[in-house]
Amino acid sequence: MSTADVLITTAFLQPGDEVDQMLRDAGYTTRHEPNIAELSPEARAELLGGVRAIIAGTKPLGAEELALAPRLELIVRTGVGYDSVDVETAGARGIPVCVTAGANRQAVAEHVFALMLAVARRVPENIANLAVGSWQQLTGRELRGATLGILGLGSIGKAVTGIAKGFGMHVVAYDPYFDGEFAAAHDVRRAELDEVLRQSDFVTLHLFLDESTRNLIDAERLRLMKSDAVLVNTARGGIVDEEALVEAVRSGVIGGAALDVFADEPLPADSALLHTPGILATTHVAGATREARGESGRMAARNVIAVLGGDEPQFVVNGDFRKVPA
Repeated sequence: MSTADVLITTAFLQPGDEVDQMLRDAGYTTRHEPNIAELSPEARAELLGGVRAIIAGTKPLGAEELALAPRLELIVRTGVGYDSVDVETAGARGIPVCVTAGANRQAVAEHVFALMLAVARRVPENIANLAVGSWQQLTGRELRGATLGILGLGSIGKAVTGIAKGFGMHVVAYDPYFDGEFAAAHDVRRAELDEVLRQSDFVTLHLFLDESTRNLIDAERLRLMKSDAVLVNTARGGIVDEEALVEAVRSGVIGGAALDVFADEPLPADSALLHTPGILATTHVAGATREARGESGRMAARNVIAVLGGDEPQFVVNGDFRKVPA
């Protein structure tokens, strides 16, 4: 197995595609290995030994992998979530970890409403009934006039706000770094997290996953929600206590949930999340549009080319990466 300047583990990027060509035109060799975790220790060590940059998908890049890459100068995640990367270890090594901020914001925001409408109008039930010859005209609900609670008013939360206003929804939001100027311009009411849960007909999550947000939406917080409220999660699965969510939906504590992300992915076929009426699940595809993936790949390639050429990295999530021990 030959090594390369740039290792690409993002599954939707392929040898010979636009991103690959950008990197090769800039003079860098590339290797695609989306299943790096399945390689033998010897093959993984050989692969990582000469790598200078990694364009990373969702497969874990932990301390063990980073230790095998002594020449590594940069990691770029094709997305905005970086919980799959050992950011602390990278920072201690002087390695910036970057994301492709904003590339998939529209795609994710649109998927939020695909999920929300599917639950509100009971689309999966309708399709399933019709497929077995049952003509039932199920009663749904409208988005207009409903209150949408947004937890995380960042780039994606703001895109969600714009679409929600188009539907005629009221928006209430929580964010630890609340953008008051944006809120005032778009008629978004600020509230604390628990108050957002109490007031909302639909709640959508757009927070990063770290130790402060892990299992943030637990049994206690689910009990704060309205009995017909719907929880939508396109952020990270670990933000929600999944066992508590299943119990809350089954017992009628909340009206339902629509999930695109899960604590463990791929989601096992026997997961209760797939077999609980009132919970709709998709396969982590919120950002999986041609447009979003194309821009994410190009942003990653541009960042790699810039940094390996001596320029500053963009969209760095570990701001202390320069603090390398002497």
